[in-house]
Amino acid sequence: MRIRRLLIANRGEIAVRILRSCQRLGIETVLAASDADLDAVPARAADLVIRIGPGQATASYLSVDAVTAAALAAGADAIHPGYGFLSENPALADACDGLGLTFVGPSATVLRAVGDKLAARGHAAAAGLPVLPGGPAGTAAQAAQLAGRIGYPVLVKAVGGGGGRGLRPACDPAQLAAVVEVATAEASAAFADPRLYLERYVTAGRHVEVQLLGDGASVIHLGDRDCSVQRRYQKLVEEAPAPLLDDALRADLRAAAVAFGTHLGYRGLGTVEFLVDTATGAFYFLEMNARIQVEHPVTEAICGLDLVAEQLAVAEGQPLRLAQHDVRLSGHAIECRINAEDWTREFTPSPGTVTAAVFPAGHGIRVDTHLQADVTVPPWYDSLLAKLIVSGADRQQAVARLRSALTRCRIDGVATTIGLHEQLVAQPEFERGGYDTGFFASFLAGSAAAPAGAGSG
Repeated sequence: MRIRRLLIANRGEIAVRILRSCQRLGIETVLAASDADLDAVPARAADLVIRIGPGQATASYLSVDAVTAAALAAGADAIHPGYGFLSENPALADACDGLGLTFVGPSATVLRAVGDKLAARGHAAAAGLPVLPGGPAGTAAQAAQLAGRIGYPVLVKAVGGGGGRGLRPACDPAQLAAVVEVATAEASAAFADPRLYLERYVTAGRHVEVQLLGDGASVIHLGDRDCSVQRRYQKLVEEAPAPLLDDALRADLRAAAVAFGTHLGYRGLGTVEFLVDTATGAFYFLEMNARIQVEHPVTEAICGLDLVAEQLAVAEGQPLRLAQHDVRLSGHAIECRINAEDWTREFTPSPGTVTAAVFPAGHGIRVDTHLQADVTVPPWYDSLLAKLIVSGADRQQAVARLRSALTRCRIDGVATTIGLHEQLVAQPEFERGGYDTGFFASFLAGSAAAPAGAGSG
């Protein structure tokens, strides 16, 4: 089924990114926008804009009824949910099926299989992937019993978790009861699902993920990425390929991801995330994100593909347009997420009006953003303003290019994390690469934080 008119059920830089591919492919675009985004850059670029509700996401971008009604009113063939919001919600996929709309993503069955973290663990084990020792922990008593069996430290995780929420470590029995109580409340509030499970906590690990593309019958990988620069389990910097990985380990990670996608009969773009234990070299399945990732541009940079175009082709029912042997990976790419946050004040969100936005350009530099002067950053959504992506023939060149590009980024009117990234990428440990997920916390503890109130470009 040819997609001729696509409803984009998202906002910000990912809406602009999808619009760009659609314009190149000759697909008409309809933007579903809240009141806060009716005059935003994506709305100005779309062929048609339909209001879906007030600024609060629960009444607009998170409403299946509002999104599908907009698609029907616009005569759209398909809905692209981007990432976040409804992108991994099986209710939207089910609604699309019932209304004759194409959902640009995997089936509702697959979304349920990987959205429930316990179910995803079971599928991973069935596909032959290693999983960390652990299991469900419905009560504090059950959690204590399980932790006693697998050994401390443990990580308490929300079954319906995502985006770093519902994840809390416990180092001993005294901590565990309080952690379970807080995690249960957080999971209930964030995901309407209080269920928890425990896994053994790897104290020194790398977060490595593999990009998959499948058509429901065949699954291939498009290389790996390292996402170990994290704050409270939320990614700040991503790069492809993952640096300083043993060749055999890299091959095993990619093969495991493909095995998992094949087991699921996966259709669309997806990412299988792993934890690599730096002490032992072992790796373990973490989760699968059944959507396009924020960090997809670094994969595009090293494989030369438009991942949104490939995603749309699969949604149309086309078989994969390339086999594994057709995938050619070269060079290195790094992405920094630039957020509207005051990193000198515990990363406090910084909504407001952008008075100036200047970004670098040139060979090996890409900026994905929805910013320009006079754009308002509303308080209701994720604080991501822009993604700075650089690429080079190797990691050394990419790091040098990133350092230079960051000095040429400027956003006025709101506090941002540009200054943070400038300090971070200047670190010798960052230049070496291959650090674990504890690197950012160590850097932050010893960083020369800008004066209070600074943090914009």
